[in-house]
Amino acid sequence: MSTSSRYPFTAIVGQDDLRLALLLNAVSPAVGGVLVRGEKGTAKSTAVRALAALLPPVRTVEGCRFSCDPAAPDPGCPDGPHPADGPGGERAARMVELPVGASEDRLVGALDIERALAEGVKAFEPGLLADAHRGILYVDEVNLLHDHLIDLLLDAAAMGASYVEREGVSVRHAARFLLVGTMNPEEGELRPQLLDRFGLTVEVAASREPDQRVEVVRRRLAFEDDPAAFAGRWSGEEAGLRERVAAARALLPRVRLGDGALRRIAAVCAAFEVDGMRGDLVMARTATALAAWAGRTEGAVEDVRQAALLALPHRRRRNPFDAPGLDEEKLDEVLRDAAADDPEDEPPTPPEGQAPEEPGDGDDDGPGPDGGGGGRPDPGDGAGDGSGGLPPQRTEDSGAPAPEDAPEALTGAEPGESGGGTPRPASAEQRAVAAGEPFRTKVLSVPGLGAGAAGRRSRARTEHGRTTGATRPEGALTKLHLTATVRAAAPHQRARGRSGRGLVVRRDDLRQATREGREGNLVLFVVDASGSMAARRRMGAVKGAVLSLLLDAYQRRDKVGLVTFRGREAEVALPPTSSVDAAAARLQALPTGGRTPLAAGLLKAHDVLRVERLRDATRRPLLVVVTDGRATGGPEPVALAGRAARLHAAEATASVVVDCETGPVRLGLAGELARELRGTAVTLDELRAEALTGLVKDVTDHHRARRAA
Repeated sequence: MSTSSRYPFTAIVGQDDLRLALLLNAVSPAVGGVLVRGEKGTAKSTAVRALAALLPPVRTVEGCRFSCDPAAPDPGCPDGPHPADGPGGERAARMVELPVGASEDRLVGALDIERALAEGVKAFEPGLLADAHRGILYVDEVNLLHDHLIDLLLDAAAMGASYVEREGVSVRHAARFLLVGTMNPEEGELRPQLLDRFGLTVEVAASREPDQRVEVVRRRLAFEDDPAAFAGRWSGEEAGLRERVAAARALLPRVRLGDGALRRIAAVCAAFEVDGMRGDLVMARTATALAAWAGRTEGAVEDVRQAALLALPHRRRRNPFDAPGLDEEKLDEVLRDAAADDPEDEPPTPPEGQAPEEPGDGDDDGPGPDGGGGGRPDPGDGAGDGSGGLPPQRTEDSGAPAPEDAPEALTGAEPGESGGGTPRPASAEQRAVAAGEPFRTKVLSVPGLGAGAAGRRSRARTEHGRTTGATRPEGALTKLHLTATVRAAAPHQRARGRSGRGLVVRRDDLRQATREGREGNLVLFVVDASGSMAARRRMGAVKGAVLSLLLDAYQRRDKVGLVTFRGREAEVALPPTSSVDAAAARLQALPTGGRTPLAAGLLKAHDVLRVERLRDATRRPLLVVVTDGRATGGPEPVALAGRAARLHAAEATASVVVDCETGPVRLGLAGELARELRGTAVTLDELRAEALTGLVKDVTDHHRARRAA
């Protein structure tokens, strides 16, 4: 992408935390990268792509595909060895994008196994990790990337090298890069252990300030009208920021974190119960980069505070439904307590030849082009103001209140209650009941052997897992079955004129390994929210059970959906998504009341599954119906529910009915529904703790019996 076609970094309006986190990584790549979380349309990708223009140029060995530095070439470079101080050239720092659908070979590189076996040479085609060496590797929608690719990516980022191993043939090359990932939490979360591997995390959201939104639109329209002219108007600010990044990089080795700062970092991490030591290390590196960015040679208290706000929120999650965040009041209290224990802190020392900073010092070039913001920063600006010395941006105070959520409208609050007297949607509706405590469940699996996306629920043919056989490759060979290949080539050695010890291998001899692992499924919950479920104790237990199954779905990398039915109709409360958090939030706000249109709920679920089969035919569904089995409203409601259930049975959809009926007298209607679905019924009590252990066996055995019949 040319400079003139890239939106300037200094023209981005607002998003102070995002811009600061990216700049700190540009100053010190050892910080460990940035994960940017936020809603769509918040300049996440724009900011990352604009950052590449601020990085200094890279000197490389001529002809080296792995971007070795002529002054210190990698001794293990596959294109080496390179002579010290050999000929080199200079190029701009790269920004390499990793597509969500990329293969493992595209990421780490590909070995030509056929040539390795037949000719004994390591024919290696570099991947994206090699391209990103000494630059930026950008992963948009990182939460949608397959887990094994994320593992490879983060391992390379941590070790500074990439290792490719294929059947005893290995290649290693340097892979040091600035890792930036962006994600929309509505589309699913990263696992906590993967979150921890990103150095910093920032949350971004669109401004609710009208003037700022107007400025965003004005600048974007001006850029789209004439990108080159717009970039030209911001070239001065870009050059100034580029110089500041270079100056901070040069100052970084001289920055010192005193014992007081290190004690504050340790106190903060201990107070917030941060697991492991990675949080302490990242905070220390971030505080050092903040000091260098502010033009100082010693870390300050504000550096530690800002480092905590960037490095710790995503390390505070204790379960998948916890939102990342940090209590700033508690943070300030911990820092005050740490300062009281260390009263002899000295003020930060400015660099040689620079006077101590005073409040208000520094030039202000005023508003930038197009109405403000983005003026050239002075290296001394912003120290200790909480902004990290970002380029000044026009900000206006707004008296308009932020949009208010209306939980009363969702939960059926009575008129006159808090929330401005929001009327209840229906006269029979009950306030939403809090979910009971979640508990550990055993896995519900879909019977048979699937071929869906990698996950942890049902058996499937996958690229990773235990080897179960061999087949002829269709297209490029990716996973060699060595034994099968040798067996295929052995009978032809004399005819091929073999004379030495090596094996003569032809293309037709190669065999692809077939492997079996686990897949993720689509777990569609159909929840009865009618009046018969309105007893608070029962609905709380139902929500607790569904929440437990949602937690299990999160851990097994499933997609989930939520259909609810009450009153006269059913609705899709949450279309199938990878965001289990969103499903949990919708479940918590679910009110109850009205009749029980069971048939409508099953038909709505049938429509959802039909559409999802068209979108992703390989992802197998698991239908979980949570109801007491009653059907009311309309003509022949029970017969209609039976016919709707038989639609699912005809398509062999794996089903589980959670019977919510309680009391001494039970009608057994949920069991009848399970028989119509050709699924398994389990009572609400049996879902608790160890009582669920036999459910997987019941579901699997039931479907085996169906196939045998």
